[in-house]
Order: sequence, then C-alpha cells, then structure tokens
Amino acid sequence: MPYKILVVEDDPTIQRELVTLLQAEGYEAAAVVDFSTTLSQVNTVQPHLILLDIKLPGQSGFSLCSQIRAFSTVPIIFVTSCNTDMDELSSILLGGDAFITKPYHTAILLAKIAALLRRAYPDQPGQVLTYGGAELHLERSQLLYQGQAADLTKNELKILYYLFKHAGTICARGDLVSYLWDNQLYVDDNALSVNIGRIREKLSTLGLENFIKTKHRQGYTL
Repeated sequence: MPYKILVVEDDPTIQRELVTLLQAEGYEAAAVVDFSTTLSQVNTVQPHLILLDIKLPGQSGFSLCSQIRAFSTVPIIFVTSCNTDMDELSSILLGGDAFITKPYHTAILLAKIAALLRRAYPDQPGQVLTYGGAELHLERSQLLYQGQAADLTKNELKILYYLFKHAGTICARGDLVSYLWDNQLYVDDNALSVNIGRIREKLSTLGLENFIKTKHRQGYTL
C-alpha cells in the first residue's frame, strides 16, 4: 500500500502543488481544508507522514505539532516561509523531524520525505501495485513480469500508476493529461499518445501484449 501523507497548508496554490507532487511520486496524499478539525483529521487519515506549515488559521503549526506529539510519533516535516534560526529550533524542540523553507526545492523535499519514511518504517516493503501478474514497483520505477523488468521514465511510471490505481475502469484521456501535466498551461494531447506508445513497446518486450486497452473516444483501461 502507498504511504499516506497529510498536507497541512492553507495556501491553496501550494496545497495543490504539494498534493500533485506527492501523488506523482506514488504517495497517497490528502490535504486539510477545515483547519478547526486538523487533529481529528490526523486521527482519521492516520498518515505515515505530515507536511506542516507554521502560519495557519486558528493556531500555529508549532501548537499543532505539540498536540500531535501528545499521541503520535508520525514524522512531521515543517514546510514554511518562516526561516529564522529560532523557528527551526522551535520546530525541533516541539518534535518536528525536518525543517524546509519556502520556496522549497522539490527534489530536496522528496528526498527528505523518502529518508524519513525509510527511517520510520524500516520493516515496510517498497510500494508495489499488482495487476494481471504484473508488478509496478514505484520506488524503483520498474515494471516486473515473469522475472523480467522494464525501466520506466517518470511520465511512464505516472501513467501506469494511474492505470493500476483505476484498474478495471476506463481512464479518460483528459483525466490522464490533467494528472500528468497539471501545472502546465497547455500540453499537446499527442504527448499522451506518445507516452502510451512507448509504454506498450516496453510491455511487449516483457510479453505483455494488449495489457493497456484503448477505448475509442473514451480513454484507456487495463
């Protein structure tokens, strides 16, 4: 099962960016919308990791971190525009595991997340999705079938992740394009077809013919 990450960020743009980024990396991401119920949402979602801003409506991220630590050891990464040494020290003293300032470098943020998850859950196996005898290894960006492996590019992995997660249903082309290129103003629809074609070539080398099916004027399905 994918790791669950809860985003506690009140800026709608940054919130969407973080959720999109995390989902693209194979995580299950959720975001707090009602900040008066943040603690109850932590209990409901039971995340493996929390991304927490400091300046939030109602109460600060520092206060939330302290309250969460009263009942949970879940890894907490502060992602904030507060960048003084005292802010970072406070985050450590209150139980935060990492401190990243905005604007953040996505590669560094993702590396911190992966490192904390490995440290917090050493016995949890890597994230693997299965369908039709094929295994999609998210952390290794590989598809395995009958002892053979195919390496995947970032977009190929994202497409297969989306299809595996929605296996048995038709995934509309528009939904796939939005999922892949959400932050771009315009993307040629042909780009999706090119990526699907490359995936099919790799599937063929593994002996997986017709694994991805095209539904005319609708989209794709496994």
